[in-house]
Amino acid sequence: MAAAQTKKVRWGIVSTAAIGVNKVIPGIMRSAHSEVRAIASRDLDRAEQTARALGIPKAHGSYEALLDDPDIDAVYIPLPNHLHVDLTIAAAQAGKHVLCEKPIGLDARDAERLRACPRDVIVAEAFMVRHHRQWKRAREIAHSGEIGELCAVRSIFSYFNDDPKNIRNMADIGGGGIMDIGCYPIVAGRYFFGAEPLRVVSLVDRDPNFMTDRTASVIADFGHGKQLTFLVSTQAAPRQSLELVGTRGCVEIVIPFNAPQGAPTALLVDDGASLDGSLSRREILPASDQYADQAEAFALAVLGNRRLDYGIDDAILNMKVIDAVFASEKSGGWAEV
Repeated sequence: MAAAQTKKVRWGIVSTAAIGVNKVIPGIMRSAHSEVRAIASRDLDRAEQTARALGIPKAHGSYEALLDDPDIDAVYIPLPNHLHVDLTIAAAQAGKHVLCEKPIGLDARDAERLRACPRDVIVAEAFMVRHHRQWKRAREIAHSGEIGELCAVRSIFSYFNDDPKNIRNMADIGGGGIMDIGCYPIVAGRYFFGAEPLRVVSLVDRDPNFMTDRTASVIADFGHGKQLTFLVSTQAAPRQSLELVGTRGCVEIVIPFNAPQGAPTALLVDDGASLDGSLSRREILPASDQYADQAEAFALAVLGNRRLDYGIDDAILNMKVIDAVFASEKSGGWAEV
């Protein structure tokens, strides 16, 4: 007797953006309950070339054609930030579930428009890090009491990019470091504290030509003495760190944001016995693909097999923190979230 086939969510990819081609599409293809059926570009030749390279059955020469495709259940949107909300709403109204790249919009007001999406459609922001086993294990340790009470989350996230043609350096379409990578430490604070920040203060340096924020330091007050501090930069040496500081120890996530796809990862757990960290316990976690894990969680939610922990409400809350960071930049003081 033939084994029953696994029911799969049929994905369409809106654009041939590098993050999709290099990271997310391969991850979706590794999800047991997913299959990539189509990809779209405003340039049909480019869509067809990408489809052939990745083994995707169908290519569309417009985003609208993909949204009208009856063989697609869900779409992944890696477009520039200013297009996220409009395309997400269009996809949802076409009956497609949506996984959209971060940040979900240009600000919280923009993101609030997502409430117009039909309630029977799942919409989520693509923070793949929350699906990685190293983040889950770090939170498990932090909440176990091993490092005492979690009182601080600290992070650095930087890279160097001064290309004027790169969308990250275009202020009018949502470029800049806070939108591109600052959203990750913000998610980290909310994820590990399991709470929302009350207020933030920021120090921001802007590129004199692009007018984008190129370096920013932020403190977020979560109340009860709990605080998130982070530095992000689009014009500094590449660096990633994320540390959870407790009253009796610390947990460090090694390569916290761009973990090697499909490779083992590590955590460092330190009780402070050696100030140089030489006595830290190193936990090696099995090979993991955070993009595949993200796709699988989303697909299972679409199939009705589990509830997705993060949706439109969560995405709006993250945008409100980003808004407060910019409000603090303008006022020079604390801004309420």
